[in-house]
Amino acid sequence: MSDYRIDELDSQIIDLLSADARLSNRRIASELGFTEGTIRSRVKRLEEENFIRFTAVTNMAQLDKPQLAYIGIHAEQGQIKQVAERVAKLPEINAVIILLGRFDILAIGLFEGLPEVHRVASNQILDMDGVRLVETTVAVDVVKYNNRLAKIIVP
Repeated sequence: MSDYRIDELDSQIIDLLSADARLSNRRIASELGFTEGTIRSRVKRLEEENFIRFTAVTNMAQLDKPQLAYIGIHAEQGQIKQVAERVAKLPEINAVIILLGRFDILAIGLFEGLPEVHRVASNQILDMDGVRLVETTVAVDVVKYNNRLAKIIVP
């Protein structure tokens, strides 16, 4: 694990890229008052140290029948981490979170319809060793969805 710590300039770069990941290094440099080379090396370092990652995000409005589903999982005690890791390997699942509370694990996925949700939740996850119960909640309308929830914020 690296000892690299992000500083104020890194935070400013992250803020700008969070708003528009397509900003050029030249534009960022101009806005922040640094050289393009400085910005380029900082962005490269932030990527190498896994502070940022560039990726395309699915626009749910463009899918034919998008089905956002939250799958709550009760796992056998002592197997929670292993179950979470197996669930995370499913290509349909976008997030896996270990919880304290009603469920041991929460899996979130964007599916092409209810049959796909059912196939993954009931036929794949529920059949895994260590899974005791699966409860699925399906979104019926998305009022707001912020795909930047994992944004790094420096205190």
